Amino acid sequence: MNMALTNNYSGTGLAACLCVNQTENKTECPSIDNFRNQVYSTMYSIITLLGLLGNGFALLVLLRTYQKKSPFQVYMMNLAVSDLLCVSMLPFRIHYYANKGQWYLGDFICRISSYTFYVNLYCSILFMAAMSVSRFLAIVFPVQNIRLVTECRARLACIFIWVFVCAMSSPFLMSGETQDPFTNKTKCYEPPRNGTSTKLVVLNYLSLVVGFLIPFLIILVCSAGIIRSLCLRRTHTHRGSKGSRAIRMIVIVLVTFLVCFTPYHVQRSVHLSFLSNGSCERLIFMQKSVVVTLSLAASNCCFDPLLYFFSGEGFRRRMSTMRTSGRRSIQLKQGKAGEPLAGDLNIRSAAE
Repeated sequence: MNMALTNNYSGTGLAACLCVNQTENKTECPSIDNFRNQVYSTMYSIITLLGLLGNGFALLVLLRTYQKKSPFQVYMMNLAVSDLLCVSMLPFRIHYYANKGQWYLGDFICRISSYTFYVNLYCSILFMAAMSVSRFLAIVFPVQNIRLVTECRARLACIFIWVFVCAMSSPFLMSGETQDPFTNKTKCYEPPRNGTSTKLVVLNYLSLVVGFLIPFLIILVCSAGIIRSLCLRRTHTHRGSKGSRAIRMIVIVLVTFLVCFTPYHVQRSVHLSFLSNGSCERLIFMQKSVVVTLSLAASNCCFDPLLYFFSGEGFRRRMSTMRTSGRRSIQLKQGKAGEPLAGDLNIRSAAE
């Protein structure tokens, strides 16, 4: 692929780096800059809005009702923090693609915004795997679950996930902004000009196996165990709310994996393996597929609030508790200020 085509291909981090340099290819391929800029700026804007609202509200509910803490809630809180960290960096990407690939925000922001994308991606996957294991133990081994799954151990698991993912994603801090000698533009999120290095190939397959395939296998095994256990119990008693929450969690997690994570990892590996000697049409198709699958990967921030609302332990009850405590605090403030409370007004009107 010639140098111009290399510049036209823009993903983020590892996906962006999986472009193969074919210096002997003399074909001038059309640019996908307009497609890339429109899709990224539009999708990232939607994801930022929905992700901030959904995860911000979920984190507010979880923090306001933290006295009702549980291991599952610890995982949900960390997942919400990870999503908020990601969407807080997406406006920098929106700014870059809205300015047609011109970076104005400095080398540090370039590195951090690329780094946080992958921290969120793999933290989300591992937190979902941990939540599946927690639910599996609660359903299949309820007695042992009381002893094995505690809030303290859930916190330790979350600390391990954060440290592990942050360390494994650190190579993305090594590449920052670059200067394009042909357009004289400052670039970010662009592939290297010297092709795919052995280091990137190793990093790709390491993240594929450790960050995607193994957690996905754990989720599938836990889901199968939960469904089997619930089917056996249905012959003896009703499924109950815990079983319904477990089924909803399975559905949401699997949909998130199939829509967000699987297309991205499949495309990335195919791109790495088969792009080296492709035709111009194939190269453009692969570049556009990077744009689409990377946008889908980022959209996992919009699916996670569904996980809190439909499968979290009493999440809707926590919302009701938060509203009740909010009304009580308002009434107490009114009482301290000497204002009549709602109950006093009712008594006075009845007396009159």
